[in-house]
Amino acid sequence: MSDLLIAAAPGPVTPIHPVTEAGLAAFLKTQPESLTRLAAAAQFKAKAGQVLVAPGAAAGDELVLFGLGAGAALDGMAFRALPGRLPSGDYRLAEIPEGLALDRVALAWALGSYAFERYRKPRKEPRPRLVTGEAADLAQVKAIAEGCALARDLVNTPANDMGPTQLEMAARETAETFGGQISVITGDALLEAGYPAIHAVGRAADPTRAPRMIEIAWGQAGDPLVALVGKGVVFDTGGLDLKPSSAMRLMKKDMGGAAHVLGLAHMIMATRLPVRLVVLLPVAENALSGDAMRPGDVLASRKGLSIEVGNTDAEGRLILADALTRAAELEPDLTLDLATLTGAARAALGPQVIPFYTADETLARDIAAAGASVGDPVWRMPLWAGYEDALDSDIADIKNDPDGWAQAGSVTAALFLQRFAPKGAWAHFDIFAWNPRNRPGHPSGAEAQTIRALYAMLRGRWA
Repeated sequence: MSDLLIAAAPGPVTPIHPVTEAGLAAFLKTQPESLTRLAAAAQFKAKAGQVLVAPGAAAGDELVLFGLGAGAALDGMAFRALPGRLPSGDYRLAEIPEGLALDRVALAWALGSYAFERYRKPRKEPRPRLVTGEAADLAQVKAIAEGCALARDLVNTPANDMGPTQLEMAARETAETFGGQISVITGDALLEAGYPAIHAVGRAADPTRAPRMIEIAWGQAGDPLVALVGKGVVFDTGGLDLKPSSAMRLMKKDMGGAAHVLGLAHMIMATRLPVRLVVLLPVAENALSGDAMRPGDVLASRKGLSIEVGNTDAEGRLILADALTRAAELEPDLTLDLATLTGAARAALGPQVIPFYTADETLARDIAAAGASVGDPVWRMPLWAGYEDALDSDIADIKNDPDGWAQAGSVTAALFLQRFAPKGAWAHFDIFAWNPRNRPGHPSGAEAQTIRALYAMLRGRWA
C-alpha cells in the first residue's frame, strides 16, 4: 500500500479539511454558501468518520470534509476510515489537526487502503493517493505500511496456497531483499537437528507439506541481538482432538504469528534499525493421518524436557517450545514471540486488544507505552505463578494442556512457554490477527496487531 503515499503529484490535488463538530460552523463561514447547503442536505455534522465530497464550481475547486467528532483525544488512526470513502484521485491535507503528525495520518491512510484482492478481478479504478509533500518521513511510513500489508497478505491467503513451502518462500524473499542469511531444516531432518516437537506436530501432514524450522539472521556484529519467534501452523485441524467445523473455519490464520514476525522483520530491516536480528519460524500443519501424534503421547523437546500431550489441539506451544529453546542458545538481548495461541485470550480481551506476558517490568512499560503512542492496543496480563502446577504431568516433565481448575487458558499457555524461553528480557503476545467485522478502514479479514507497537518500542530503545 506504500504506492498510495507520494511526495508530489503530477496533476490536480484535492484538499481534505478535517473539521470537528464544534469547528464546522466557523469553517463553513469561510466557504461558498453552496457548501453550507450541501452539508445540510447531506446531514454532514462532522461526526467522527463522516465524509463529504464537495464538487467545485470549476475544475480543481473540489474539496473533502472529514469529520473528527468532538475532537477530544484525537487519534491519527481515525484517518484509516478516509481513503475507502473517496473516489480515485490525489488528495492532500489542507490542515493538520493540532497534536497530530503528518506521518501518523499518512500511515493511517496506507493501513486504511489495504485490500486483499488476490482472488478477485482487478479493480477498474485506482485507489486514492495521499500527497504528503516533504513533511512526512515517507521511507519509514512506507516500511511500516509494507510490513503490516505483508503480515495481512500472508494471513489472508488460504491454506491451499499458504502451506509450509509458501511460508518458507515468503521468508526467503524477506531475507534476500535485505541481505539476510536464511537456513531451513525440513521433514525428518528436524529430528537429527534437535527439533523433535516441531517434527511431532507436523509429521502427519502430506510430505509435500512437511514441517520445517526457518531461521533468518541479519545485522551487524556488536549490535544488540533481538530474537523474533513466530508460530507458523499453516492450518490447524486440531489433530486427533479434531476441532468442530465452526472453530476450524479460520484456521488458515494459525500461522499469524509467523506472518507478523516477518512483517516486523521487514520494518526493522527496511529502516536498518541498528540491531542484530534472528527470526525463528517453526512451521507445521497440524493434520490427521495414521502418524499423527495422539493424546497421551510423550514428546521430546529441544530443551530436553519431556512433554505429555493431553490435547493435540494445543500444538502451537509445542513448536514454539523448540523455537524458544533455539533462541535461548543464541543468548539474545531481547526475545519476542507472537502466536495465535488461545481462544482464552479472546474471551479475556476480545479481538482488538492483544494480551502480552513478560516478567520484565521495564520491557512491560516500554511495550505498553509504545502501543498507546501508535494506536496499537496491547494489555499486560500476569504470569501468575499460582497456576504453574496446573502444567504438572504424572509421567513427564510438563504437559501441554493445563488442569481445568486453573481456567486461565492464555495465562497457562504463557507459563508453558516461559519454561522454554530465554533468560532475560522476553515477552509473549497472544494475537488474534483478524478483524471479525467489517468497518471503515478495518475490512473483515487479516489484521496486523502489535507489530507497530513493537517496532516503535525497538526504535525507542535502539534507533
